[in-house]
Amino acid sequence: MHKLNAMVIAATLFSVSAVAGENLATGSWHQDDIANRCGDSHHSMFEGVRLTEHQRQQMRDLMSQARLDIPRISVSEIEQLHALVTAETFDEPAVKAQVEKMAQQNVIRQVELAKIRNQMYNLLTPEQRQTLSQKHQQRLAELASQVSEMSPSSAQKPVQSATLK
Repeated sequence: MHKLNAMVIAATLFSVSAVAGENLATGSWHQDDIANRCGDSHHSMFEGVRLTEHQRQQMRDLMSQARLDIPRISVSEIEQLHALVTAETFDEPAVKAQVEKMAQQNVIRQVELAKIRNQMYNLLTPEQRQTLSQKHQQRLAELASQVSEMSPSSAQKPVQSATLK
């Protein structure tokens, strides 16, 4: 249950940052610098890919439409979860119901965002797709390294003091 809560809260926060990052996509575009304008706040899906002006315009159009199609994050749902977490007594069934409701809303948002990203990906040339694939492999390697650094097996084990006889 604790892992589910942590995952949903993390996913919600990630979703908030992803949507915020996606909203930047329709802003002003710097030539060859899509990295700071599209995708989530950590890494842009199109980071390092040189886009034509026509491709950038098509992506802006897709994001403009996505703004209308993607369900908004409900601040009231987050407030309700916060109220449950900070209550005098812990109501596990209520928390579970709220977390599941938020998770379902997040799934819907993530599917819509994936659909838009797929449409954007299909605007790329084969060369751009190859560059994107290489960048993706680099990010996966970085992520794997970060995950292995955070795992308990890589953490220093406490030194056990010797017992005196």
